[in-house]
Amino acid sequence: MDTGSLESLIARCIRELEARGLPVPGPGHSPVPSDASTGSASRGMVDGAGAGRSKGFAVAVGVSNRHVHLCERDFEALFGAEAARRGLAKLRDLSQPGQFVAHEVVSLVGPKGSIHSVRVLGPLRAKTQVEVSRTDAYALGISPPVRDSGDVEGSAPIVLTGPGGIASLKEGAIITARHIHMKPEEASRWGLGDGDRVEVEVPGPRGLAFREVLVRVSETFRLEMHVDTDEANAALLRNGDFVEAVCR
Repeated sequence: MDTGSLESLIARCIRELEARGLPVPGPGHSPVPSDASTGSASRGMVDGAGAGRSKGFAVAVGVSNRHVHLCERDFEALFGAEAARRGLAKLRDLSQPGQFVAHEVVSLVGPKGSIHSVRVLGPLRAKTQVEVSRTDAYALGISPPVRDSGDVEGSAPIVLTGPGGIASLKEGAIITARHIHMKPEEASRWGLGDGDRVEVEVPGPRGLAFREVLVRVSETFRLEMHVDTDEANAALLRNGDFVEAVCR
């Protein structure tokens, strides 16, 4: 087994231990050192006073490409009444329970340009939300704000086109704030609550610190940090890489 495969295996084991609330070695006894070639890290952090309370934790990264969440009205406008009766067609599950990638795709149209074959994610939502990176926004010619997911009031207008028609949105396009999904027991273990913000440290040749990372807590969530493609590229992050969230 090569070094990269071994580190990946150990990283998964550490993640499982943390999810079960079991102790993980601290920085002085880290079984997996930072890898300058991949930017991966998976060591845990334990309170130096011996109280056993974690000051930080390893979390896997999920890189979010541009995508769209649709409401029922816009889904019907884009794909037709028959498609609306059938509902979204699942292509594959996402890492977060209950979330999935749909077969359906749309085009994003802005004043400056278009982006085609953008995936729709399910299930349907109460409001349509278009999530793009800053680079995408430049290509489209729009100015979406950085927002927590679900907060689309006053966000950028955009036009969506599908095989059945057009949905012209007065608002809905955002750059999603980087965030970490976790369960209530994990949040409690690290002294965090829904809506808190933490700092995340990324090792490697383009290592950096992500500040103001939103904590999202729900029983339905799986521990994972989400960043967009611009953020991932800046730090040379890939899906499944591990970073360290620090609870100040």
